[in-house]
Amino acid sequence: MDDVKSIRHSLQFLVLVALFVTAYFAKELLLPVVLGFLLALTLSPVSRGLYRAGVPHVVSAIMLITATGVLVLAIVAASAGTVAVWSDEIPRMGTEIQEKLRGMSNAVENVRAMTDEVEKMAASEKSAPEVVVKQPTLLDTAFDTVTSFGATFAVAMILALFLLSSGPLFYLKIVQAFPTLTGKKRALSTVYDVEKRVSRYLLTITLINAGLGVAVGIYLTILGLPGGYIFGIAAFLLNFLPYIGGVIGAVLVGAYSIAHFDTLGYALLAPIGYQILTGVEGQFITPWLVGRRLAMNTVAVFLTVVLWGWLWGIPGALVAVPFLVVFKVICENFEPLYTIGNFLSGEDPVVTDEAPEQEEPARA
Repeated sequence: MDDVKSIRHSLQFLVLVALFVTAYFAKELLLPVVLGFLLALTLSPVSRGLYRAGVPHVVSAIMLITATGVLVLAIVAASAGTVAVWSDEIPRMGTEIQEKLRGMSNAVENVRAMTDEVEKMAASEKSAPEVVVKQPTLLDTAFDTVTSFGATFAVAMILALFLLSSGPLFYLKIVQAFPTLTGKKRALSTVYDVEKRVSRYLLTITLINAGLGVAVGIYLTILGLPGGYIFGIAAFLLNFLPYIGGVIGAVLVGAYSIAHFDTLGYALLAPIGYQILTGVEGQFITPWLVGRRLAMNTVAVFLTVVLWGWLWGIPGALVAVPFLVVFKVICENFEPLYTIGNFLSGEDPVVTDEAPEQEEPARA
């Protein structure tokens, strides 16, 4: 029996490793599929509500997906012109930032000079010619990024449209895959629990991030920072990255404000205000609105963001927390995984719900 358990644990570990390896190499295939399912989960309660009001699933799906697409395109169109202008001014902004921070960068310059001397000494000992690889320009990188994002977004939207148009058919197919009545009931309750909690989480977080973006845009506009609304849009998007997005946004705002404003002290008001707004949102508003039911273990959230960010980059970090919510709900509805679901909870559990009961064997 010990050998059987050891083999079983080894196989489980190998399967887990194989899943992560597959996810790493199949990013272009899996990412739009994951985004499509998350979008469908988020909009499913709205689609079901429209169906109860007499709107067919196909019509509601077209309405919801069209509205989502128009909203995304509007955000892109509103920010494209300003971002294009900023991309041309990046060299000048970098020079201005270096000039204003010259007194703080002497030590860095000394280290860089020493590094250059070491590289020259090492290069003088080499007889082979140096090969210089031409790096892609900023315009090429931006074009590739936009093209890749557009393809991923289009596939995700089409998949979400099909899922919403099918109504409960996809859920019924999942339930029919279980042979016992107990398994069917548990699968159905799990699917609806995942839909309810993921949609609630994503809709709530989206509204909170939108409010944060508006607050950041207004604050930076009051300070006199040009294009403050662009940083409001950036704050809305970056805040989907727990812990990391706020820091990235503050750094971007700080760099641009230092390049724009004349005095360093006044320029620092922009990133400081950005951090205060994100801090209030993260410490008070989000915990209050999201609620205890969706509270997550901070360590688990951070490690999940790091893991999926390593696997899929920024898109992976964006889908990390919704993926963790789905996994937590599944663990809480199946007894073998109940301990893992309890570990992923953000607070000490209140013993009100019992663990899922054992599955009854199928009767002849």
